[in-house]
Amino acid sequence: MSAKTLGAVRRKFAPWDDPSATPLIEIRNLTKRFGDFTAVDNVSLKIYEREFFALLGPSGCGKTTLMRMLAGFEDPTAGEILIGGQSMNSIPPHKRPVNMMFQSYALFPHMSVEKNIAFGLEMDKLPKSEIETRVKDMLRLVKLEPFASRKPHQLSGGQRQRVALARALAKRPKVLLLDEPLGALDKKLREETQFELLDLQMQLGMTFIIVTHDQDEAMTMADRIAVMDKGQFIQISPPAELYEQPHTKYIADFIGDINLIEGRVTHNERGRVTLDSDMTGGRIDVHAETMAGLGDKAWFALRPEKASLSLLPPNDPTTNCARGTVWDIGYVGDLSVYHIRLDQGGTMRASIANTSRVVERPITWEDQVYLTWTPDSGVILVK
Repeated sequence: MSAKTLGAVRRKFAPWDDPSATPLIEIRNLTKRFGDFTAVDNVSLKIYEREFFALLGPSGCGKTTLMRMLAGFEDPTAGEILIGGQSMNSIPPHKRPVNMMFQSYALFPHMSVEKNIAFGLEMDKLPKSEIETRVKDMLRLVKLEPFASRKPHQLSGGQRQRVALARALAKRPKVLLLDEPLGALDKKLREETQFELLDLQMQLGMTFIIVTHDQDEAMTMADRIAVMDKGQFIQISPPAELYEQPHTKYIADFIGDINLIEGRVTHNERGRVTLDSDMTGGRIDVHAETMAGLGDKAWFALRPEKASLSLLPPNDPTTNCARGTVWDIGYVGDLSVYHIRLDQGGTMRASIANTSRVVERPITWEDQVYLTWTPDSGVILVK
């Protein structure tokens, strides 16, 4: 199946929403302890065939330990891992239908590119003709045919990354595990390689699981993302849902930039919520569902790009609005990020697209400004 054909399928790809779909990987109540420290704490998860799944979180959250248990390099303290319906708990790493690509790439420096790719196949004692065919296929797949006889030190960082990927894919695993695979690349090459990996995964129709602490990397490549903290899953969602509908303040703050406006619920009926906020000095009208009751503390989560910035107050006095003074501006090329010190003492951010090549700004430092936003531009969070 071609990448183009599979891409059309991918856009509708959501087996996790189908109760009849059978997962390729099932993690049941998995726990891993190191002495008194619990690295992975009673987690359960289903991952489906052809899914590009990301484990995302800060250092020490348990994502790498979870991946190492999938690979068989760590034994669970409790719980079970199933792949294709078969329990993996007593299956050694080399007999599991998975392969792992390490962050360091772990290439053999004395071997050529083609020998590195062939190594695992030779260890499995495949026929020589089969090894040669697979190596040629992998070299063509990762576009390294002209470099087959080179040693790793004669390659760029991106080329070494592709050799490691080809070696992992040569054994034709059901699942490819990627442990921070792009961490050694510079920013521009990392961004280019993200799309190469995505295209490759669609072309092969394989299941990829990536561990990363880079939210942009996970958002770009994954069908779903599991955000981890302290050994547990905080939210498992597709990227857009994770960004637009975070379940908690932790998720909202961890994924992208966010304004969290604290207030008290004064009205909640049929998806229409009103908060009274000391931070903005007024009421905030929100079109969103929430379980918060009258008088409960809650936070309105507003992404900076969803706020408008003006030197003039809104014509409609019922518009959601906060007044303040520009105290900092960050220019990041495609966007200018304005930090606004509110009259009540808090701060908010607004991201404005730089649609013109003109550098001069109509709004600059020390200007008094008005931040406005629509009722459906954010969500209500209660924890």
